[in-house]
Amino acid sequence: MARSDLYSLFFLLCLLSFRSVSAQSPVFACDIDGNPSLANFAFCNRSLNIDSRVKDLVGRLTLQEKIGFLGNKAGAVQRLGIPSYEWWSEALHGVSYVGPGTHFSSLVPGATSFPQVILTAASFNTSLFTAIGKVVSTEARAMYNVGLAGLTFWSPNVNIFRDPRWGRGQETPGEDPLLSSKYGSSYVKGLQEADEHDKLKVGACCKHYTAYDVDNWKGVQRYSFNAIVTKQDLDDTFNPPFKSCVIDGNVASVMCSYNQVNGKPTCADSDLLAGTIRGNWKLNGYIVSDCDSVDVLYNTQHYTKTPEDAAAITIKSGLDLDCGSFLSQHSQAAVQAGKLTEADINRAITNNFATQMRLRFFDGNPRKLPYGGLGPSDVCTKDNQELAREAARQGIVLLKNSKNTLPLNPSSMGSLAVIGPNINVTKTMIGNYEGTPCKYTTPLQGLIQATSNSKVTAIAGCSDVSCSANGFQLDPAKQAAAQADITVLIVGADQSIEREGFDRTDLNLPGQQTILVQEVSKAAKGLVILVIMSGGPFDVSFAKNNDKISSILWVGYPGEAGGGAIADVLYGKFNPSGRLPVTWYPQSFADKVPMTDMRMRPDSSTGYPGRTYRFYTGDVVYSFGDGLSYTSFKHSLVNAPKHVSIPLEEGHECRKQSCRSLDVADSLCQNLAFDVHMRVENSGAMAGGHTVFLFYTPPAVHNAPRKHLLGFEKLKLEPKAAGNVVFSVDFCRDMSLVDEMGNRKVALGSHVLHVGDLKHFLTVGV
Repeated sequence: MARSDLYSLFFLLCLLSFRSVSAQSPVFACDIDGNPSLANFAFCNRSLNIDSRVKDLVGRLTLQEKIGFLGNKAGAVQRLGIPSYEWWSEALHGVSYVGPGTHFSSLVPGATSFPQVILTAASFNTSLFTAIGKVVSTEARAMYNVGLAGLTFWSPNVNIFRDPRWGRGQETPGEDPLLSSKYGSSYVKGLQEADEHDKLKVGACCKHYTAYDVDNWKGVQRYSFNAIVTKQDLDDTFNPPFKSCVIDGNVASVMCSYNQVNGKPTCADSDLLAGTIRGNWKLNGYIVSDCDSVDVLYNTQHYTKTPEDAAAITIKSGLDLDCGSFLSQHSQAAVQAGKLTEADINRAITNNFATQMRLRFFDGNPRKLPYGGLGPSDVCTKDNQELAREAARQGIVLLKNSKNTLPLNPSSMGSLAVIGPNINVTKTMIGNYEGTPCKYTTPLQGLIQATSNSKVTAIAGCSDVSCSANGFQLDPAKQAAAQADITVLIVGADQSIEREGFDRTDLNLPGQQTILVQEVSKAAKGLVILVIMSGGPFDVSFAKNNDKISSILWVGYPGEAGGGAIADVLYGKFNPSGRLPVTWYPQSFADKVPMTDMRMRPDSSTGYPGRTYRFYTGDVVYSFGDGLSYTSFKHSLVNAPKHVSIPLEEGHECRKQSCRSLDVADSLCQNLAFDVHMRVENSGAMAGGHTVFLFYTPPAVHNAPRKHLLGFEKLKLEPKAAGNVVFSVDFCRDMSLVDEMGNRKVALGSHVLHVGDLKHFLTVGV
């Protein structure tokens, strides 16, 4: 979200703050206990509605004071009892020290660090997404009450993980619009939902709107990248997660991105901001820029001739808050030049103040309000830390398990060799936008704890994940594997390989890691298990096809308790149930397809293969949704309709002629919802969780997706037990298509519903 130089600066400041910040009072306005005269202000009167309170507050401010509320470091107005407020805090997968609004201290030295989002998304468990959000918001409120955090957290990241090389894909829920939508709205609800209607526990923010997924690829920078996106791809791939955040999650904020879309900076595009987010989706909150985005569109993209023009066009387009100081510096001159009106500024700060009202920032001492009893003892609780471990367990994906090698039996196994650059990592496990964790359990620690009666030999083999020739220690690794009964290789990436501001250029394991895996596997005496720790996917075809490697697991960046979760899965304390949230492409994809080509759909005339499981036509290493279990599940269809009939009014042209699709309209969509009833049986000998996917393939019209996820449900079944799953399908909402012009259409003809190997044909007619 922030520019890399700001990120480094705030990281340094946070380290200093860790040493110096002690307990203090939370920041809040309307301290009537301390200053009874504030009770005379209507905006401090909690019995009034929010609109009345905000109108009163805005009416009391001078133009200069109003402009002070346009930046993330909002100004103080002492005469009105309003302190300075820092809007910028982060909570991507736990309370973070990124951003100046949050600090750790001796009072609260750390917070629960959950797995990086890409791994949590692999659980396909919406209740887990919400549960994590609730824990994070509780810990955030506890820190706010002792002056260590704000109330507005610019998370989650719901961009589509379109290209496997993207450095920030780790922050996202993956490549599928439905999964990203479900994750975003569920996590937002966990963060925000309060006991009272229209109040907020904390304020979430869905970012980065929109079509943002290039950071720095072969010199192409996010600050100057112009994403050429069709209306069809924008509406059916890039925008749905943001729409769901606003409509389903009632998110308090949306952040516009650095990049341009079709020649316009997103933060200066009135169609995207005022037209879509606030107009069509009815955002109840504020729109904020990515940090320094307004400065970037003027100084880097040269989109406007003057800074006053930049201030005017962004605010008029619907921007309410600038992460940065550009609007604070240039808005007054824009008003004086007649390019911006005070009414424009009033509209922006009204949205900001209304959000703060919902957060009870203007309700007086928060210790006397809901959540006021939270404090340091509510951070890093035993239950919270166990949820972090459970989240990692649920996300870990078993990709290969030849001859049912796993799970291991700790009581009967012999010696163990643990080899690879990620065997004993700590910070690597929590990814980016991290906070100080409660504690770490490294992979090596987790395995040692699980194998207390076995000899464990640990050899990194590489000095770090770059695995350069200088730090390559192949012979000791081979010797350890040759003497061990079981070899566990833990390889992959860290933030030096994939991160904000840095995209990969290939899909191979870094440096000499492939050689390490191949040579150690060849030398190994016993079983070889490959564990890949990363955000993005790798081409591990060589391992998939290597008979000496019996098992492969992807563990993402598994959070503070990652080592324990890995051991739980390897030793069968937990039956893996994660599924890949992204396609794993071969290296040939990276060789042929530029990261900057934003097209989702394939083009057979040029050999362009398209992107993601919905459109991609090429070979894969592993597919979206892949994942194995230690048990087996069977699906059977109980009930689903075979026909859907769309009522047409008299005189409709499609009554007289054959039509391939119809425009979606309220008059057509009444009573078209239906249920799909499934029966799922655990036919194996071990209890386990299982995600049931409902996909559909529409008729071949309007460049429709090859396959599309309609719904998913996760259930846990004991051995030989069975359970029922019901998918409720709103035909026009869930099975409509976006045509080439961006219009919603209902396709007529034969649709195919898929659950596992089952197929059900559904005919749609008039």
